[in-house]
Amino acid sequence: PMLREMARRGTPFTGIIFAGLMLTQDGPQLIEYNVRLGDPEAQALLIRLQSDLLAALAAVAAGRLDRTDIRFSTRSSISVVMAARGYPGKPVTGGVIRNIEAADALPDVQVFQAGTKRNSQGEIVAAGGRVLTVCATGDTLAQARERAYAAVKVIDWPDGIYRHDIGQRALSARG
Repeated sequence: PMLREMARRGTPFTGIIFAGLMLTQDGPQLIEYNVRLGDPEAQALLIRLQSDLLAALAAVAAGRLDRTDIRFSTRSSISVVMAARGYPGKPVTGGVIRNIEAADALPDVQVFQAGTKRNSQGEIVAAGGRVLTVCATGDTLAQARERAYAAVKVIDWPDGIYRHDIGQRALSARG
């Protein structure tokens, strides 16, 4: 409805938009719109992108998206966020994070760093709330989920926390 109204007013939207939704007893409720790529939401999609992201973004800016080749893999993907203990309140920062490279080297896994920095010894440490996103692909959602959680377990970060139920509802619904 928002996009239709903007077009009706002569200000059509061009770009990236995603809606933050919450599932309630009354159905989905809109929390927010964002006119940017959302992470970790976009990360789970972008690891499936087979065409050139820069070309797609340039086409959006030029109004030529309908004439641009954009291809995504049909494989399933999933993202597990690793946050610092205390998030979303006061996250614990400064803790050393090890084995990111080992996790990233697992088949069909990509680890994105968001809230990290290097300390004076050159070690990667937590520097924010949402620190890592561990993404994985697979032929099925169950396989992608298994790969993501296997990578999470490789990462050595005592202050790291993560949800253990990502993708579980979708898998349960499939029977």
